[in-house]
Amino acid sequence: MKKTWLLGFGFFSISITWALYNAFVPFFLEHYVQSVAVVGFLMTIDNYFALFLQPWIGNRSDRTTTRYGRRMPYLLIGMPLAAIFTAIIPFHTGLFTLLLFMILMNLSMSLYRSPTVALMPDTTLEDKRTKANGIINFMGGVGAVIAFGVGSILYDYHRSLPFIVAGLLTLICLLIVSRTIRESRDSVITPPLDTPVLGKKPRISLKGQLDRTTLFLLAAIFFWFVAYQGVETLFTLYGKNYLGLSEKASSFSLTFFSLAFVVFAIPSGFLGNRFGKFKMIITGICGLFVVFGLVIFVKDLLLLRLLLVLGGMFWACININSYPFIISTGKEESIGTRTGLYYLVSSLAAISSPPLLGLMIDSFGYAILFYCASASMLVALGFILMVRHPEESLNMPSNELPTKAV
Repeated sequence: MKKTWLLGFGFFSISITWALYNAFVPFFLEHYVQSVAVVGFLMTIDNYFALFLQPWIGNRSDRTTTRYGRRMPYLLIGMPLAAIFTAIIPFHTGLFTLLLFMILMNLSMSLYRSPTVALMPDTTLEDKRTKANGIINFMGGVGAVIAFGVGSILYDYHRSLPFIVAGLLTLICLLIVSRTIRESRDSVITPPLDTPVLGKKPRISLKGQLDRTTLFLLAAIFFWFVAYQGVETLFTLYGKNYLGLSEKASSFSLTFFSLAFVVFAIPSGFLGNRFGKFKMIITGICGLFVVFGLVIFVKDLLLLRLLLVLGGMFWACININSYPFIISTGKEESIGTRTGLYYLVSSLAAISSPPLLGLMIDSFGYAILFYCASASMLVALGFILMVRHPEESLNMPSNELPTKAV
């Protein structure tokens, strides 16, 4: 697990940068833009890039051959650029330069996000991937907590400090990952037997990955992210306008969900390894369906927060096991491509869910939020049950699993 913890620094840098970006960039935008809706749209630029760039970058990294490996070149280019553009965001001189720096930062992040995540299955045997995903998500959660806690203190001193520190941490994390992870040495992926001769890369098409199992799984991922993204985005307004909570109490309540996810990230990975990723995902969907359904009837703050703790644990069951599961439904040489598809679908949900659920709230009131979230989880359950999961063929002793190519 040592190299997994070290690889987690890549995910740590991504999470801490996004957390700071989401926390403080809206303050810069509101100086120039009066409409909250426009601010919200501008803050989703990363999701629009993810729709097009991340599947393409992931697919391209599957077909990349360099002395640094398949994924590492994208980190070596993307992370320094992201560090620079993150650090200069607070030094914008107007709306144009602010948007320019935001776009350049998002482009840079898109260059290495899929390859960074794909490094985990590249360097981890199938029977260890749920544990490894739990570890790197734990690292990501710690990064987000540090960003909110330490970042707020630094922002009080000067608005540029959190972004400068995030840029420096990105460079430090790149140094750690690039020095400790060697794809030629650490990869557990055996090249396919039909790999063409040197100089010609195998073609791994996006369309070729969209078989029946993958389509149903992507549909399930979309609907559980619709529920999650909608609740995450609109919960504070729900708490304030429907439950009558203060803004502070409403936002602090959502922390119980996030912290429960971080604490349960590693145990969820171990449980997925023990009982199977498919079963843990089913458990998480059913659990969140019940939790969201119960929240509809809850007015007591303590009981609400207890339900949010349970919700965070069930979300960990889904989120920690879903990425290794979608990787396991395809061939090992298509890991980058399937990573891009995973982020494509989750980004579609992030773009569509808040405005759609916001429209439902405008029409029927805030009470509809958790009805919609529960219904979305139910649809996700229907799609996941149609997936022909491959775990029976994968549950073999570890000494029978493929090992690193010599």
